[in-house]
Amino acid sequence: MGNSTNGHIATLTRRLFIKASAFFWLVIATPKTVWSFFIRGMQTRTVEGGTFLFDPGSGTIRWSNNPAVKEPYWLVVEGLVEKPKRFSYKDLQAFPQVVQTSDFHCVEGWSVKNIRWGGIRFAEIGKIVLPKPEARYAIIHSLGKTSEPAQGIDHYIECLPLEKLLDPGKKCLLALTMDGKPLTFDRGSPLRVISPYDLGYKGSKYVNRIVFSSKQTSGWWTLANPIYPVEAPVPAERLKSG
Repeated sequence: MGNSTNGHIATLTRRLFIKASAFFWLVIATPKTVWSFFIRGMQTRTVEGGTFLFDPGSGTIRWSNNPAVKEPYWLVVEGLVEKPKRFSYKDLQAFPQVVQTSDFHCVEGWSVKNIRWGGIRFAEIGKIVLPKPEARYAIIHSLGKTSEPAQGIDHYIECLPLEKLLDPGKKCLLALTMDGKPLTFDRGSPLRVISPYDLGYKGSKYVNRIVFSSKQTSGWWTLANPIYPVEAPVPAERLKSG
């Protein structure tokens, strides 16, 4: 009886090992496009709690602590500009829209290939607000509260140089859609930054305020943990070749 039971356990163990090994090699051998599809279907982690929801149909926000009340979404653009301005969701939709396919590179080492984003070039906003000559950076603020403050900052912020944001070759975008549909909450609705040549944490979600500044500032992740540098270019080996 004992030998029979031990033999059965040994057989099950071998089978589990074979299955585990097969899965491991399947993952290793999976084409990058399939693996990217798998990654895209995973839940997106974010430091913001689910404190609000955005309705793209009406361009309004509902806060979780008062869901019966709707308020309009605004993108406020201010700081070192000649003409501070705020834009409604419909205003943003009325700008010339571009569609681009870009890769997303996470700081953790994984990437999602060939995401189709739609939205507005930063230059279109610049044409209206007219940045002053001393403006060098855009400090980008996000809706919602982070789960923990970072050196007193209770919402997500990031900072990108205007030179990069306005350079057509860098393909930076204020995105309103992904794969032809309005952004979901997980993907950063109503508006997010796409900066394809930077690691993912530089691409702010839930954008509601852009402040033009002469000085660079640290983003939320850098404030929370200096291991995240202020500048975070994607390593060359992770970029598309050719």
